[in-house]
Amino acid sequence: MKAIICKKFGPPESLELLEIEDIHPRDEEVKIAIEACGVNFPDTLIIENKYQFKPKLPFSPGGEITGEIIEVGKKVKKFKIGDKVMAMTLYGGFAENIILKEEGLIKRPNKMNCITAAGFTMTYGTSMHALTQKGNLKKNEIILILGAGGGVGLAAVQISKAIGAKVIAAASSKKKLDVAKEAGADYVINYSQEDLRQKLKEITGEKGVDVVFDPVGGELLEKALRSTAWNGRVLIIGFTSGIIPKVSLNLPLLKGCSIVGVFWGAFRLKETKLDNKNFSKLFAWYENGKINPYIYKSFPLQDASMALNLIKKRKAIGKIVLKT
Repeated sequence: MKAIICKKFGPPESLELLEIEDIHPRDEEVKIAIEACGVNFPDTLIIENKYQFKPKLPFSPGGEITGEIIEVGKKVKKFKIGDKVMAMTLYGGFAENIILKEEGLIKRPNKMNCITAAGFTMTYGTSMHALTQKGNLKKNEIILILGAGGGVGLAAVQISKAIGAKVIAAASSKKKLDVAKEAGADYVINYSQEDLRQKLKEITGEKGVDVVFDPVGGELLEKALRSTAWNGRVLIIGFTSGIIPKVSLNLPLLKGCSIVGVFWGAFRLKETKLDNKNFSKLFAWYENGKINPYIYKSFPLQDASMALNLIKKRKAIGKIVLKT
């Protein structure tokens, strides 16, 4: 089978498309013919040995896939050959086939095509976990979403609106903010041209925001933290800016707010049943037209380096997908 292989840690250009040995499932595993794979910011980190999970070389990147089961192990009970599934993989998704344990699989909704499914699992799984289990976002609360033009940011905009919150979307360009508005944002802030704190004061008065959703990091975190309401929740999703910020701990003390880490990958592994409930709700919203991934571009498997560079340079709006 063909796969994009990382032989040595480095930039996307160092990846190779290779023919590798075919694989077969063990008793509790299934073999999936991958139809499409989402491309995400963690993929740019894992190939440079900068991510929390560190696979041994050589390996194939790719953290979320969708496809059809083509082989099952002897002890597999819930799935059968021919089932269309989605899954978080951590790595291994930039390939034609993959072996996964059945317990981590999610059955793909009948009306969801492979491109949509490939752009759904990680971004919507992350945002749903962040906003419900970690952020406890409620109807009519005000949420600030940083990096609102990215895949996880746009997912957070849609989920927040489905919950009934008021959404302030912040991003670095008009194009990204236009898409965030289409996704349902009530207010938008271009933080490359406008002062974030001043704009938040204009929008919320002196109240501040109830929840901050931050996948960006850098200098924006402290500005957002200073703009939280009493009992606010600041959700740390990631650091697409490349800068892990340091903040003065007197700020959460004075604000009476919480700074909460969000690591959906670990949550999916440790609390799979609860995460499956999250996906049941997400699929219901998808069926009702309340949420839907914004697919920026899809590429063939051999163009994985190009796709990763768009993510790395923060040029993508919404999701990028590889098709096999």
